[in-house]
Amino acid sequence: MKTIQLAARNLLRNRRRSLTTLLAMVIGASSILLFGGYSRNITYGLQTGFVQRTGHLQIQHKDFFLYGNGNPSAYGISSYQRIIDAVKQDAVLAPMLTVVTPTLQVSGIAGNFAAGVSRTVVGGGAIIADQNKLRLWNDYDFPLHPKPLALTGTSSDSAVIGTGVARVLQLCAPLHVADCPQPPKKTVEENSNLPSDIAALTALEKTDKPAVSDTRIEMLAASVRGAPNVAGLNVVKAELQGLKEFDDIYIGMHLAQAQRLIYGSDEPKATAIVMQLQHTAQIPAAQARLEHLLATSFKGEPLEIHDFATLNPFYGQSIKMFAAIFSFIALLIGAIVLFTVSNTMSMAVVERTVEIGTLRAMGLRRGGIRALFVWEGLLLGVIGAIIGVLVSLALSSAINHSGMTWTPPGYAVAVPLTIHVWGETKLIVGSALGLMLVAVLSALWPANRAARMVIVDALRHV
Repeated sequence: MKTIQLAARNLLRNRRRSLTTLLAMVIGASSILLFGGYSRNITYGLQTGFVQRTGHLQIQHKDFFLYGNGNPSAYGISSYQRIIDAVKQDAVLAPMLTVVTPTLQVSGIAGNFAAGVSRTVVGGGAIIADQNKLRLWNDYDFPLHPKPLALTGTSSDSAVIGTGVARVLQLCAPLHVADCPQPPKKTVEENSNLPSDIAALTALEKTDKPAVSDTRIEMLAASVRGAPNVAGLNVVKAELQGLKEFDDIYIGMHLAQAQRLIYGSDEPKATAIVMQLQHTAQIPAAQARLEHLLATSFKGEPLEIHDFATLNPFYGQSIKMFAAIFSFIALLIGAIVLFTVSNTMSMAVVERTVEIGTLRAMGLRRGGIRALFVWEGLLLGVIGAIIGVLVSLALSSAINHSGMTWTPPGYAVAVPLTIHVWGETKLIVGSALGLMLVAVLSALWPANRAARMVIVDALRHV
C-alpha cells in the first residue's frame, strides 16, 4: 500500500509531464472505443437489415443454395406448408419464433412491349403480410423505421421492381424515377408515307384497342416442365435496392402470382421457408432443434438449414474487414502509448537517480524499486483508461444526438449516425485492460534499468 501511495506522489511531482502522458492515453483510449462503437453500429445495422429481409434461418431444398439460382423451380419444396405447421407447433421452437413464412425465387425476362424493351430479372414471391412482420425485427434498437412494403394491400398481379429495371424498361415517368435517359424521339411521323385510307384504318385500329396501364409489364419465365409461361404484372413502385447489381435485376411479387407463373396448374411449391427468431443468440439452439425435426418428422426429404450469415456472405466479409481495421488501429495506438509511457518513465528514472540510490542504501531491494516504477505506469494506465472511457461515452452520446446521418452498407436510405459504446461491456473492459497492460509493459524496461543501478554510482550521479 505504501508503494502505491509513493507511486502516486511521484506522478504528482512532475504534473505537466504526467498530464501530457495521460492526454495521449486518453486520446488513444477514446479513439479505440469510438471506432469500436462505430464498428458495432455497422455490425448491428448489417445484421438488422439481413434479418429483416431473409430471417435468421432458412429451410431449403438440398443444394438450392449452391445451384438454385440457375433453375429455382427444380429445387422447390412441395410440403412447405406441412413443414411450416410443424415448426410453429413445436414446443421448443414456438417460443423463439416471430415469423415463419415461405418464399419462392423466380427468374425470367420482364418486358415493356409497348416500348419494345425487355431485360432479365431475378426476384421472388412472398406473403406480403409476413414480410411486413419480418421488417419489424429490431433487437438492437437500430435507428431504422421501415415502412410497409409497397405491395401491401395490392392486387395479386402487382409487382415492385428495382429502379435500374425501371430505367431499362422505360417506366421512369409513370413510376417517378429520377436520372432516366429519354427514349429516342421519332423524327418522321409514323404514318407519313402511308396512303390516306390505310392511315385512317390504322388510326381506327389504335382507338379500338383497350387502354393499357403505363406501368403494365409482362413477365416471361420457364415453368417447372420447361415450357414458357407469361404473366401480366402491374408495377406499383420502383424501389432502390441498395446494391446496384441487385437494383438492376430485382422484381418482387405476391407468392401466389409467382407460384402460378412457375408451376401453373401443378402443385405450388416454395424454394425457402424463412424463420425469424426473437434474438440472434437463439440461432444455435433453434438450428439444432430444426435439424432434429427434419431428421425425424421429415426423414427422407432432401432439406438443409442455413443461417443468415451463410446466406449473406457480405455480412461475414464486412465483419471481418472491420475487425481487421479495429485491430490495426488498436495496434498503432498501443504502440504510440507504449513509447509515450516508456519515455516518461525513462525521464523519471534519470531525474531520480540519486533518489533511487538513496532508497537502495536504506535497504529497499531491487524488486521494490522495480515495483515502484511499474505501479506508476499502472496508475497512469488506470487513470487514462477511466478518463478515456468517460470521454468516449460523452463523445458518443454527443454524436448520437447530433442529428448526423449516413447510409450504411447495403441500405438505400440514410439513417441517423450512432456510436455504440454504452452497453458494450466487452469492448469497454477489453480496451481498458489493454491500455493498462500497455502502460505496465511500457514501464517495465525503465523499471528494470532503475533496479539494476549500482548504489554508489547512483548516489554520486550529478
